[in-house]
Amino acid sequence: MRTLLLVTALLLSSLGIAAAESQGLLTERNLSSALAVEIAEGAVHACLERGYRVTAAVVDRNAQLKALIRADGAGPHTIDSSQRKAFTASSLRTGTTALDEMVRGNPAATGLRDVPGFLLLGGGVVIRAGDQVVGAVGVGGAPGGHLDDQCAQVGIDKVKGRLVP
Repeated sequence: MRTLLLVTALLLSSLGIAAAESQGLLTERNLSSALAVEIAEGAVHACLERGYRVTAAVVDRNAQLKALIRADGAGPHTIDSSQRKAFTASSLRTGTTALDEMVRGNPAATGLRDVPGFLLLGGGVVIRAGDQVVGAVGVGGAPGGHLDDQCAQVGIDKVKGRLVP
């Protein structure tokens, strides 16, 4: 009898999932290429004004690259680091500074450092339209992740009025 109840519960549960999935198409907000370029340009320009030569990468809600701008003189390593920071922030829907702090304080989460493509250093900031994450910007090359964060935020702030849901 107990097995029959369990099977019935599982069947009803799976039917509920199937019904929810068959309701139709999903509508998701995402960044345009033009907006991604503006954010990357804003972040690079903000760092240049402070004397830092950086690269800024912007990814969409699915962590796929939309824009990449490397300042003249930015180190070659900044291309990879900016992309990985943006990928990490978008994938986990959280800024990389917060993720780095969380991993440092939680030994059970240290495995996140080993996920291919992730980089848990400051400089990856999520881009939100209301409460929905629509992408992320990663900045690499300033002398500290907190400075990369600041430049990334300036890039986002330049287009904030157009990120309304």
